[in-house]
Amino acid sequence: STENVGTLPQTTCRIKRSKFNFVDLAGSERQKRTQSQGQRLKEGIDINKGLLVLGNVISALGDPKKRGKTFVPYRDSKLTRLLQGSLGGNHQTLMIACVSPASSNLEESLNCLRYANRAKNIQNNAVVNVDPTTRLV
Repeated sequence: STENVGTLPQTTCRIKRSKFNFVDLAGSERQKRTQSQGQRLKEGIDINKGLLVLGNVISALGDPKKRGKTFVPYRDSKLTRLLQGSLGGNHQTLMIACVSPASSNLEESLNCLRYANRAKNIQNNAVVNVDPTTRLV
């Protein structure tokens, strides 16, 4: 999204630039429960790898004792590279966790809530970015 601020051509015009990342994460896949085979099994494994890397990044950033003292593995997946600004960077971040009310999904729901609980401890340093090349006089 781009917000243009200014009125007349002879006044100063500032352009603020924003970036939005909307990410819908797949649920963790349990092979025993889903009985996946073939391509579905491979997709489930890939999903779990991505969630594991994201969890590692969230753990590295969300633990107050580790903050600033530990390596954050952003480069371990495409997802975490894409979300680097949203995870400990210069973005404002909102995470929404969806859980199932069914008792058969209790374990997955608890894991999701634990994941979100760790993520809430991440501290971002969001500042307004004004594009200096768009200043008009």
